[in-house]
Amino acid sequence: FLPAGPVLLGLDDTIERRRGRRISAKGIYRDPVRSSHGHFVKASGLRWLSLMLLVPISWAGRVWALPFLTALAPSERYCRERRLRHKKLTDWGRQLVLQARRWMPGRRLVLVTDSGFSALEFLAALLRQEITCVTRLRLDAALYRPAPPRPPGTIGRPRTKGERLPTLAEVLANKTTRWQRVTVPEWYGAGDRVVEICSDTAVWRHSGMPVVPVRWVLLRDPHRRFDPQALLCTDLAQEPLQVIRWFVQRWQLEVTFREVRDHLGVETQRQWSDKAIARTTPCLLGLFSIVTLLASRLDCRARVQVSSSAWYHKRRPTFADSLAAVRRAIWSEQGFAVSRQSADAAKLPQALREGIAYALCHAA
Repeated sequence: FLPAGPVLLGLDDTIERRRGRRISAKGIYRDPVRSSHGHFVKASGLRWLSLMLLVPISWAGRVWALPFLTALAPSERYCRERRLRHKKLTDWGRQLVLQARRWMPGRRLVLVTDSGFSALEFLAALLRQEITCVTRLRLDAALYRPAPPRPPGTIGRPRTKGERLPTLAEVLANKTTRWQRVTVPEWYGAGDRVVEICSDTAVWRHSGMPVVPVRWVLLRDPHRRFDPQALLCTDLAQEPLQVIRWFVQRWQLEVTFREVRDHLGVETQRQWSDKAIARTTPCLLGLFSIVTLLASRLDCRARVQVSSSAWYHKRRPTFADSLAAVRRAIWSEQGFAVSRQSADAAKLPQALREGIAYALCHAA
């Protein structure tokens, strides 16, 4: 899908809702789907961290998130009972991304994440491996100018920061801030969206943490349909509009998590042993990517067939349509193919057989 150019990766976690006293790695976590800013909902289950490739799919007409590396992040109680060192979610994320760097040493990697990975240690570790990261930035983050040049003969430790800059909340409230109006294509799958942005470079620093130079992008909606938000990019030379375009593609990770629950059986497993749990969900997530690869090899006519209904019209195929097309191709090769020289009469007319296969591959 990406023979050349930068490789855009997405990193996010999801909760597989599982119960049972024999499922030892489960924990109590915040439910990201049911929770909001003012309402906190807890969920019991397994927390998975998945690294996905964000790539435009030609026949779908949009970007898909294809999982290729998934790890289980056990709960703190699980590690304490087994006398293991508990690793934070950012530590698991760093290991996954650095493994992807080992697999693609000569490619430029760009990672998009949510605010849970907006941590200085995580960003500094990626910078050392020349990986660009795009994520959210708090409006009250401590930003500074870069440290001034060190004069020769100066005694003491070198400075790591310069003058303190106003917070992004102050920049947002300042009436003299100059805003630029831009059009962001494919804004969360809802078409083009006009937003106002302002951007600059700074040094993000906190006591006892690494120093990370960032390009921050502050954006707001002129019609006030969403709250103002701030993004950061560890590539200072990157254009602000490109930073926004990369970040809005992160929503496709949530779409993939929903698709694997609806069509590939995630959260319907019944096994409880540690080894079975550790391999089943990553395989189901990887199956999403395998189905996409198989669909890309199908005939163009089979690939773009769309199943619609009277109450739901769609012009482009979704993952459910691609999954049905792959099923139909496999079934045709395994059970529906007959010899052309056979003298036996077909039990079913070809049109009826094709209609039954079409219905079954969508209902399976």
